[in-house]
Amino acid sequence: MNLKNFVLESYDEMVNKVTWPKFSSLQNSAVLVLVASLIFALFIGVVDLGFENIMTWFYDLF
Repeated sequence: MNLKNFVLESYDEMVNKVTWPKFSSLQNSAVLVLVASLIFALFIGVVDLGFENIMTWFYDLF
């Protein structure tokens, strides 16, 4: 199989055989990922702040 056939078959598959999602579905998924990422980042930030305070308290004991 040469490069030209590969490119033509790949193009045909992308145009005729792939089911592409609707734009509204992509927007909903993007919003969901954004919200989940922010919640996860806030959670990690709170845990990090807690560990920092615990370690500071522990090191101040000695």
